[in-house]
Amino acid sequence: MKQFRRIGILTSGGDAPGMNAAYRAAARAALARGVEVYGIYEGYKGLINDNMVLVKSPSDVSNIITKGGTVLYTDRCLEFKTEEGMAKAIAVCEKNHIDGIIAIGGDGTFRGATDLSKRGIPTIGIPGTIDNDITSTDYTIGFDTAMNTVIDMVDRLRDTCESHARCDVVEVMGRWAGHIALRTAIATGATAVAVAEIPFDEDKAIEDIKRARAGGKRAFIVIVSEGLPGYAEQLAKTIQDKTGVETKFARLAHVQRGGSPTLMDRLVASEMGVYAVDQLLAGHSDLVVCKVDDKICCTDIKYALTVDRMFKKKITPEEIAALSPEDKAAMEARCAKVLGDMQRLYEIAGEIQ
Repeated sequence: MKQFRRIGILTSGGDAPGMNAAYRAAARAALARGVEVYGIYEGYKGLINDNMVLVKSPSDVSNIITKGGTVLYTDRCLEFKTEEGMAKAIAVCEKNHIDGIIAIGGDGTFRGATDLSKRGIPTIGIPGTIDNDITSTDYTIGFDTAMNTVIDMVDRLRDTCESHARCDVVEVMGRWAGHIALRTAIATGATAVAVAEIPFDEDKAIEDIKRARAGGKRAFIVIVSEGLPGYAEQLAKTIQDKTGVETKFARLAHVQRGGSPTLMDRLVASEMGVYAVDQLLAGHSDLVVCKVDDKICCTDIKYALTVDRMFKKKITPEEIAALSPEDKAAMEARCAKVLGDMQRLYEIAGEIQ
């Protein structure tokens, strides 16, 4: 089994609250096991450009667990997708005696991680994205903080909606996934929620608002996932035209990525950081750390990327044909579970609105 003298830790793609907690935990766990650590700045770009810092002691990562964003910074590096860029990154690893990488980020980060693994640099991925859109895991770092930010913002909007007898249609982040929208719609008492994964009954939402206004209700909140591009703004106009209720459109945008991470994100990030180090030092590679049924575990990155494309309906017939019957059945079951959980939340949101 390979002996690890030094590992590198990087964050890549969109930032997420809790990334610093994962970095801190992984760095301290590695140091405790006698392994040196490099913190790599600006993701794979920093790996290519040899932009990194040696973490000499646990105190070097003190007081970052409370911070949002990522102290290692982040970047989306197109050069890393080329053979030339990959060769530069591997050369930097060899120059600095980096024996393995822990990469914190989303699906793009994992594609880079598996490319490194294939070229002889053992790599473990940790899911860090507010969108919770990695299908192989129930939870991604940053998800809880982002939802709490949405709740805080929508609660403030409701105050002014109540004062002025208005409706606010709020677009929330999540990329193509409706996880943030569904959960925050329930938690804010929204009248309706629209996500890309489940057909939205616009006519019913309009009638619900009319009926509630006739019954004396003053304030209305409608949550829309950004996975329906342009729909939230359009829906705001439709609601005002068809109900007579003054309706405003609000896009919360990147404010959802910021802020000090919640207890949940600090805890899960710390668990995943330590687990990633243990997997790497045990000789494992090309894995992504997951949380499934409230347990920290891992799965093959290729499997994770494939089931993700299957759920998002991006998988090709050729990819499906290449799957073993066992993998295909397992992936279909996973996709059905994720969609089933979303459908259950959607029904709850409709029932208690």
